[in-house]
Amino acid sequence: MDRLVTVDQKELTIPFKPHQRCSSQTFRITNLMHTMSVAISITTSPPSIFSFKPSNTLTIIPPLSSLSFSLLLSEDPSPPSSSSSAASLTLLSSMLPTGKADSDVLRRLFATPGRHIFKDAVLPIFLVGPQVVESLLSATTLESSVLLDRAAAACSPPQISALLRSAARAGKPHFVSALISAGGDVNARESNGASPLALAVASGNPEVIRVLVDSGSEFDPAVDRFLHEAAEANRVDLIAAISESYGRDCLNQGDSHGRIPIHSAAARGHVGVIQFCLSVGADPGRTDSEGWTPLHCAAADGRLEAVEFLLNCAPYTKYALTKNGQTPFSLAIDGGHFHLLDPLRLGDALHRAAGLDDVHGIKNCLARGAKVNGRDQNGWTALHRAAFKGRIESVKLLLSHGAQVDLVDDAGYTPLHCAIEAGHTQVVLHLLSYGAPLNPKSMIGVGALPFGGVCAAPLATEMEGLAPSLLAFVAATDRGRKAGFWPTFPRLRGFGNPTKHGRKLVPRKRKT
Repeated sequence: MDRLVTVDQKELTIPFKPHQRCSSQTFRITNLMHTMSVAISITTSPPSIFSFKPSNTLTIIPPLSSLSFSLLLSEDPSPPSSSSSAASLTLLSSMLPTGKADSDVLRRLFATPGRHIFKDAVLPIFLVGPQVVESLLSATTLESSVLLDRAAAACSPPQISALLRSAARAGKPHFVSALISAGGDVNARESNGASPLALAVASGNPEVIRVLVDSGSEFDPAVDRFLHEAAEANRVDLIAAISESYGRDCLNQGDSHGRIPIHSAAARGHVGVIQFCLSVGADPGRTDSEGWTPLHCAAADGRLEAVEFLLNCAPYTKYALTKNGQTPFSLAIDGGHFHLLDPLRLGDALHRAAGLDDVHGIKNCLARGAKVNGRDQNGWTALHRAAFKGRIESVKLLLSHGAQVDLVDDAGYTPLHCAIEAGHTQVVLHLLSYGAPLNPKSMIGVGALPFGGVCAAPLATEMEGLAPSLLAFVAATDRGRKAGFWPTFPRLRGFGNPTKHGRKLVPRKRKT
């Protein structure tokens, strides 16, 4: 015989309610002996938070008789830490031939170990209900995942859906999956309109997003701003997970203000997010309901790196006007972001003044903060433009303010090459006097100019050695330009496009 009594339950569950004395289901203990009474001892682990009804857990059961008990949990505002598989009830029994014994005798009976004591049952105790699930969400043990199914079984469908949102908010993919399996609604929103998917994005866990998407979570651009929130948080991985699931078009769907995620990224200066959005088809020129482009947002908040990136991608947006008639430049001024004035306007004005030989305009731009070595979309500096146009006074002024003579444009050309191709002798000599290199190492794919082994000399007294070759070459270039053709010398790439640098070039072959 391996037991004296039997229990009608395999486990005990206690629906937890805060600040209430909670009780398990009733369980019945039956004496299996036909002719002999049995003494029983019921204990719990841990013992401090549990009690019984009736309270006498050292008692006697007559032959073939039964006793019923309920397990009680002490009042507590929150589930105790013992809401785990460690909580259990142990039932011990021993034969009692006399059929009678007082409590002291029974206590001594079970205090003495030996073969006379039978361990008839060990029942696990589980706390169940929504408050228990909430407490499990904050746990980090693997055991909490096992207990979740039992705790959720005592919850109603609305409670399961509310718990699903809590799990999404906590960023727990396994809990989210379990609560969906338990009947949670992946599209049930909170009172403020937040969906489980929005809460998952706020948690920052891409795996939770994938679980919800795979389970049919819906995305409503008119209500959901979680793409914008991911952009504001600089989370490219979250945006990628969402756009992969709902299609790239979701990045061009505006919110209630007409803004798309790239607006939010620009306002925070998150260039990585801007770059990703553009790579999957977002529109850099998209305007919101007030006429603001992403560049307006970046300029208004002083985001230099974002401004420079957007200007490189969509330079036309620097001239866009809001409904209030403001450009990104005027917004930068209003916000006191004077470090943005050069890329947003002063750089253009400086280049324009250099091309027109407007010395006063150049001085004004430089005084207002324009960068003397700032580049346009083709990599030209103001010195490139002045040299190509032959504006000697502008060249002198720019050089006196720190313009670099050895900077190359996107095709690898220096201001000196521009002056030589355009045939401006004075500009060439002045640049050489400042140490302009004829064949800078940084040039890519550009042939050597036909000056033999002559090198540029910074001093005027050394310029005489260049006269037989350099000045003759420049003069020939100027004569050829005026006569209607270009002399034969290594072609400078980038100048074949008549409008690339704002100058219409003449044909290469002689007119007939």
